[in-house]
Amino acid sequence: MASHRLSKRNRHIAWVSTGVVVVAGAGIAAQTSMAATTWPPQKTYTGRAFDTCTAPSLAAMKAWNNGFYGAAAVYIGGKNRGCAQPNLTPSWVKSVNAAGWKIIPLYVGAQPPCQTSKNPEKFTATTAASLGASNAKDAIAKASALGMKPGSPIYLDMEPYDITNKACNDAALTYVRSFTKTLRANTYRAGYYGFSSSSAKAVATATNRTDLPGNLWYALWNKQNTTTADWPWDPKLYTNHSRAHQYMVNSKETRGGHTITVDRNAWDAPVAIIG
Repeated sequence: MASHRLSKRNRHIAWVSTGVVVVAGAGIAAQTSMAATTWPPQKTYTGRAFDTCTAPSLAAMKAWNNGFYGAAAVYIGGKNRGCAQPNLTPSWVKSVNAAGWKIIPLYVGAQPPCQTSKNPEKFTATTAASLGASNAKDAIAKASALGMKPGSPIYLDMEPYDITNKACNDAALTYVRSFTKTLRANTYRAGYYGFSSSSAKAVATATNRTDLPGNLWYALWNKQNTTTADWPWDPKLYTNHSRAHQYMVNSKETRGGHTITVDRNAWDAPVAIIG
């Protein structure tokens, strides 16, 4: 996993084309509890995206704006977020968006009780639902304060855990459903980042699809820039611009004189609506 997603002392370090479309209904079929709400059309980006620990400076973002990447994921909050974000301000978001970048909001929420890392915030079977709701409300507040409007996605970061531990997995899915349901009640779309061997697998293979996120960002470090050829699960799931694939991590790259260590992603999913 990439070293920057949680605090560094708690992480284990392991080893196209671009385009934007606005889609009125993409991903909605996969999302429940939405029928009574009028939803803004989602903004969808297809192409390469990067994520990195600290949002780069505006100068670096301008230097990197050369067509290879078209979107950047930023860590908007969560007690388990591993890095300070001195650059991540409403002004930065507005300027980066005006330069043509698409922004992907990522929230590092509470983590499962059976996870081995000693994170500042974990849920239990008892607290999973309430923490899911309160974390989602915090994520919405953080996104809104940065200028990310209703209709935007917020991607919940869930690190690896033992999904064969039924009690732990049940608690994790309770948390995820509560987080998702709260986002949707406030007209934010639900996304989820997880690992193809564990946390993403738990969501993708859950028999009960109620209140699961409508967009899935899976970590599978095979260096394949695709969201289809290596999709590990039911091909009918997360279609119509609802997938992202983190395919390479800890890539040190220099563009326009600015060096950043990033994770590479193949993106075909919603991005933030800025305004």
